[in-house]
Amino acid sequence: MRPWDRSVGQAVFWLAEKASASQRCATCCDLGVWGLAASMQDRVIHILLVEDDEVDVMNVRRAFKKGNITNPLYVAGNGLEALEMLRGTATEDSIPPERRLVLLDLNMPRMGGIEFLQELRSDQHLRSIPVIVLTTSNADQDRVQAYNLNVAGYLLKPVTFSSFVEVVIALNKYWTLCEMP
Repeated sequence: MRPWDRSVGQAVFWLAEKASASQRCATCCDLGVWGLAASMQDRVIHILLVEDDEVDVMNVRRAFKKGNITNPLYVAGNGLEALEMLRGTATEDSIPPERRLVLLDLNMPRMGGIEFLQELRSDQHLRSIPVIVLTTSNADQDRVQAYNLNVAGYLLKPVTFSSFVEVVIALNKYWTLCEMP
């Protein structure tokens, strides 16, 4: 990546990573950007992708890489696994409790997306987690049910990979700027 292609946040992180401790103090603090770097680090979003299709999981990972998205991505193959990860009862893949976002497919085995949303919204510790439905389902019933369960958005998976990358990048930019519970 060329330096002029970096966002302000990426440039600050790059500067912070490249600088030694003494350089950080002399360079970043004196320029007043170290606080910005620290606050940008606080903007990390722990993204849980709830998706059973390995090809779609691979496409999300590729889109993250292509869009230079560094937020941690956790993957659950169905709603039950996702709830375990969010509640911290998963054996190895628990998600930190701060700044979480769920990208949710609807059609999955064991526990589908709508059932997952019902369970999530009934749990007082998890109900405030924003959820974006990312699905191939264009059914009005699914859309209405999802919005009745307070999803933050309902997006159809784009057909082309380049369009998918654009969607993922736009989502990342939006949620990085949002104040989250």
